[in-house]
Amino acid sequence: MPVPTFPPFPDDVPTHPLLVVDYHLLKAGDKNEIDRLWEAATGLGFWYLKNHGTEEEVNALFDLGEETMELPLEEKMKYEQGDAGSSFGYKAAGANAVDASGLKDTIEFLNVAKDDALAFPKVARRSYPPNVNTKMPSVIQPFVRKSVEINMTLLGIFNDKLDLPEGTLQKLHSLEEYSGSEARIIKNPPGLSPERMAIGAHTDFGSLSFLHNRLGGLQVLPPGIEEWQYVKPLPGHAICNVGDALALLSGGTLHSNIHRVMPPPGAQNPLTRWSAVFFTRPGNSVVLRALVDQSDFIKNRVSKQPNPESFDTGVTSLEWFTRRIKNQRLKNRTGPETWLASRGTEQGRA
Repeated sequence: MPVPTFPPFPDDVPTHPLLVVDYHLLKAGDKNEIDRLWEAATGLGFWYLKNHGTEEEVNALFDLGEETMELPLEEKMKYEQGDAGSSFGYKAAGANAVDASGLKDTIEFLNVAKDDALAFPKVARRSYPPNVNTKMPSVIQPFVRKSVEINMTLLGIFNDKLDLPEGTLQKLHSLEEYSGSEARIIKNPPGLSPERMAIGAHTDFGSLSFLHNRLGGLQVLPPGIEEWQYVKPLPGHAICNVGDALALLSGGTLHSNIHRVMPPPGAQNPLTRWSAVFFTRPGNSVVLRALVDQSDFIKNRVSKQPNPESFDTGVTSLEWFTRRIKNQRLKNRTGPETWLASRGTEQGRA
């Protein structure tokens, strides 16, 4: 299906500039580009990535997402993710809270586990709608494999910069171990109030997020700034960011920044907003703590933190992820404390 054209992103809303990083140059070992990536990841924790080579796979995923979301709700709900803390499967709009008051979210999405995509046709974690299974080899698998390759490349660069033994971060994100890593296709309906949050303020659960969107809506709250600012989508550029797990493993060197999703601004507002993303998360058994015993760099970094004890959570990646997913769900809500328990490091919950 041809890529549609969209109204331009408005020039009268506050935006936050991100550094542009060239993946081709990273792969070639270009020192200046590696330093640019490091500056972005240790600063805001967000950056644009160009020349990533996944445009074809992303466009196919958008088409599959549209096809899937057009299924009757009754059919989609057969594959609902449930309330026990699992992320994989379908999530209907309004199933999650976006703030402490219990305001419902406005998005629906489908998550496909990395483990299912790579094991197909075997079922590793759960089942999916028949049309998704049909496109698993031609759409989901290629997107997951390329996303994994890109994020593993970034992890390798961070591994070297953190003075960790070779392959340390990659081993913590092994493809052989089950994890929360997943591909997601997201739909936010058109014409909502510009002030109506689609996804509430949060930091990401995992290590790296590899995001693709065509319309605006993503906002960041940079450190020291009180006004939310949009991240302008750029054609052909992914938006990447660091999540809590990598921030913890690195002793706070890599920054997991708070962000949220709003309806598209300006002339883009009447349009349906689609996003596709791959989340790389550590293996389920990985304990989320700073790797102080493997890197003097990280050990020194943690020693200078105001709360060094917060960089040893004592819980596994699976426990961390399950807690946050479970407490987002409105069916599990007991009060404002439920939503707070779903948040990340921005709430001081290391």
